[in-house]
Amino acid sequence: MTVDYELHGHVAVMTINRPNARNAVNTDVAQGLEAAIDQLEADDAAWVGIITGARTEKGWIFCAGADLKQMSVDPGGMSTARGGFAGFVQRERTKPVIAAVDGPALAGGTEIVLACDMVVASETAVFGIPEVKRNLVAAAGGLFRLPRKIPRNIAMELALTGRLDFPAERAHHFGLVNKLTAEGEALAGAMELATQVTEAAPLAVRESRGIVLAATDQPDEIGWKLSGEGIMKMFTTEDFSEGLNAFIEKRAPEWKGK
Repeated sequence: MTVDYELHGHVAVMTINRPNARNAVNTDVAQGLEAAIDQLEADDAAWVGIITGARTEKGWIFCAGADLKQMSVDPGGMSTARGGFAGFVQRERTKPVIAAVDGPALAGGTEIVLACDMVVASETAVFGIPEVKRNLVAAAGGLFRLPRKIPRNIAMELALTGRLDFPAERAHHFGLVNKLTAEGEALAGAMELATQVTEAAPLAVRESRGIVLAATDQPDEIGWKLSGEGIMKMFTTEDFSEGLNAFIEKRAPEWKGK
């Protein structure tokens, strides 16, 4: 398997497992990651996903981007109809996904990270979109998602120079990375963050995620409309009563996701 799926409590860990190819995306990875997201979305016990990369013999790496050998003969093979590049960057989904980045996340690897909802990165992580150095463009979301996450001029510099020296510490400074960890601890840090998310009501988490994505940068009236619709949905759920009762009874809630 080129993408491993493991459920830990309510957290699904999806690992890109091509260490001999620097976890680069080929057809198998794209199809495997799409299947893993399918499993995450379908599994009622899975509330949060984490995407990470297998460790290689030469050290940690998240993903080196597209497999350039395959790109030279079959560039479309690294995408799926529903998910786009890596079976993920254009994928519609309801559950939050955290990127756990140890080592480089380059080109398409950075674009996978940008498609996630939150990012935990070790101090050895580095990001970059070097496509211009190969007469390509970062067509998997990098050119519009990166300037949404960091200042536009910094994103422009990375896009036009193709530099590969945007380290995790600087990415954290600009807000691309939520949490920094020591080398080899990105997955543990992501698990900690994911566990914090699973302590909240899963339906409310999914609704809140959707509103943030749909309403950010939109006029206030859009935000008011979506927020109102979202809270009305919560009023009709079993977990709405559970949340209130748990508060009144001074105990931890037992969420059902219903």
